[in-house]
Amino acid sequence: MSGRDLFCQPRRIGRGATLTLVFATVLAAGAATGALPGSSPRGQAPGPNRTAATSVSRHDVARAAAEAMADGKSPAEAAERAVSRSGDRWAAVYSEGEYEEFAEALDGRYTGVGLWARRERDGRIEIARVRSGSPAADAGIRAGDRLRSVDGRRVDGRPVTEVVSLLRGDATDAAAGTTVRLGLERGTRAWTLTLRRASLSTEPVTVRGLPGGATVIKVAAFTRGSGERVRGAVRRVPSGAGIILDLRGNSGGLVTEAVTAASAFLDGGLVATYDVDGEQRALHAKPGGDTRTPLVTLVDGGTMSAAELVTGALQDRGRAVVVGERTFGKGSVQMPSRLPDGSVAELTVGHYRTPAGRGVDGRGITPDLEADRGALRQAETVLSGLGKQ
Repeated sequence: MSGRDLFCQPRRIGRGATLTLVFATVLAAGAATGALPGSSPRGQAPGPNRTAATSVSRHDVARAAAEAMADGKSPAEAAERAVSRSGDRWAAVYSEGEYEEFAEALDGRYTGVGLWARRERDGRIEIARVRSGSPAADAGIRAGDRLRSVDGRRVDGRPVTEVVSLLRGDATDAAAGTTVRLGLERGTRAWTLTLRRASLSTEPVTVRGLPGGATVIKVAAFTRGSGERVRGAVRRVPSGAGIILDLRGNSGGLVTEAVTAASAFLDGGLVATYDVDGEQRALHAKPGGDTRTPLVTLVDGGTMSAAELVTGALQDRGRAVVVGERTFGKGSVQMPSRLPDGSVAELTVGHYRTPAGRGVDGRGITPDLEADRGALRQAETVLSGLGKQ
């Protein structure tokens, strides 16, 4: 890929607003030094999956930032005004500190209390998982507990990404050691406790066996090193056992890692195509992957971006049966540009497509078998059928 690195970033919602765990696919090349390749966009390739073309190019944003600095004004604010006029739903401006935070997230590090949350159908927020050894685990919080409030703010009905942002203290750039007050409920018991945030590392890939013999490989995010972890997990699957690749709630990550993960199940070949400023490019799997073990991929509405890329590749190439719910539909590529004050602006410059040429952005991927609550059981059933073929 000529030194280019595709990755996903948390998106910043509005000026001074919080950072969320919603990931946007980004094309970065030399972003750390600002030595980004190419010039302003030369136009975007046509196609039914394209969103409206941006009316402001990276060159326009950089020029607005430079003029603002010359006038003694904030380059970031000028860039943000230009970006807001672009009509690009994924465009954003990040401070230098925020961009550094993204780099840490891609390394699998974050500041928080060690909780995974999910939103129930009635809008209530439930604790889905508690990280072992985390502040939340040490305080006795369990999976299944209901989260009622964060620092006095009721969380019922809020998007999960917003709840996670409150837990991490994104709005105030909370560091490790800062406190957060949680309102919790377990059965008839309701209580409040205060936790101190800590620097934690994610567990992007977990593996477990099911009673029926199948192996579940859960990929929470495509952070650095996760692709090789998936490949290693596949090599250790017992002979004759099927695999369930669980990508539910996976909001993206490094696309290079996603391609490596897809390579675990493919013997080379196309994973996706994408365009940058109208120039078509391709991503290919490494040869030598396992193409024989029966495979089911689990997805839901939280399966986004790089995780959709993997899903689309395995589905289009007939390698996996996809079970679950329609995925999120984030398939655009952004190019970051370093501004004079160190902040970073990015605009959409292209989109990626599955091997069959399907556009993902705004559409998502439709599973082969629709399933909601009993998705894992459905996946086991499908897997048992695949094993008999």
